[in-house]
Order: sequence, then structure tokens, then C-alpha cells
Amino acid sequence: MLLAKAHYPVTTLGPGTRAGVWTQGCTLHCRGCLSRDTWDADPAKSVPVEAVLGWLKSLPGPVDGVTISGGEPFQQPAALAALLRGIRAWRDGPDRETMTLDILVYSGYVYSRLSRTREAREILDMCDAVIAGPYVDRLNPGGRHSERGSLLWRGSANQRVVPLSPLGRERYGALADDGKTGEATGPRVQVSVDEGPEGRRVYYIGIPRRGDMDHLTSRLDRAGVRSGDVSWRP
Repeated sequence: MLLAKAHYPVTTLGPGTRAGVWTQGCTLHCRGCLSRDTWDADPAKSVPVEAVLGWLKSLPGPVDGVTISGGEPFQQPAALAALLRGIRAWRDGPDRETMTLDILVYSGYVYSRLSRTREAREILDMCDAVIAGPYVDRLNPGGRHSERGSLLWRGSANQRVVPLSPLGRERYGALADDGKTGEATGPRVQVSVDEGPEGRRVYYIGIPRRGDMDHLTSRLDRAGVRSGDVSWRP
């Protein structure tokens, strides 16, 4: 699979303490996307699905769920299906009797399109919930100076939370009800610093309000910290 990054712990993209997997490659190119660095389907980002599963199984702490985002996960259907099969086998194995890990997948496609093909339906059958729909900047209700809060686990109001299993309905069902948007009251973004062969990279994980990231980089610039290339600008 083409992998942008994997991170643990993730606390801003679903309930509890989670593992996050971001696929590489997306042709949807939503205006205002914060993850432009995941758009190119870069062959150099190819890793075996087994390596991602091995990383998940090696995590030291509690894992309440796995969140898969991107990029566009559904543009790698074979790899996504293999990853989900592996996660479910791990979760449902005989030595994981007490595990209540849920699988949440983000997609920029609307749910009606996702459920149209057999290949995608087979993937959906292995998820506990999906958050479906493109990011639409004008439907982001929580600009930095707005008195309203931001949507819980979503960037814009058109994005739909769809529970797909009993566990999914337990954890995400309230957000799937008509008119129930949910409001993010805790931290919206967490920060991770990666020291890799390309130097130091800072990752922001979560869904900030519109304008938050430009405000942050301006504050850092004034403090003498240069941001360099950022993923949310052309």
C-alpha cells in the first residue's frame, strides 16, 4: 500500500486513544485541504500491508480504535481491504477477547457513491463507521473567530458520519442522527515531531478550525520559528 504516515497515539480523530494510518494518494483535491502532501501517488511510499499490521500489533499502550485517513483510502481498494482484514483478524483473535477496538475510515467520497460498487461495499462491511464526503471550506462552521465550536471529528458540515456495525452505532450513533452535529470541545489538533532522513518534520493531527493553521504559523514566525513548506498551501 502507499502509506503517508502512521502514528500512535491519536486522540483527535475518533473516540479514545487510537492508532492512525494515512494512505498516500488522492485525486479529489478538495479546496482548502490540509493534507496536500498526501495527494501524489508516490511509489516511493509503498510499504507491505503486513508491515503496517506488524506496527499496529507492536503498539505498547491501549488501542481503542484505528482511524484510517489519507489521502483517499478508497483509491487503494485492494490494499485497504487487506489492511482491514488484518485488523479484524487481530481484533477478533482468541488472545484479544477483551478488545473493543473500532475501525473508522475517512473518505472524500459521499456515502451513496461508496456503497455503489461491490468492491467498496465489501470494504464497508469491515468498517465500524465511515466519515464520508469531501471537505467544503464554506461549510466549515468553526472559523477561528467564530463563536461557534468546530464539528466533532469533521471539517465541514456536509460530511456524514455513518455507523456500520453495533460497535459503530454505540460509539458514533449520536452523530449519525439527523441534526446532531456534535461539537468539538477538547483539543482539535495534536502535534508530532518526526526526526527522519529528510530532517525534522512537524505533523499536526486532527481537524483545526478554518484559519487556525495560518494563525499558528504566524505566531511561530513571530517567535523566530520558521515553518518552511506546509501541507495546507499550494
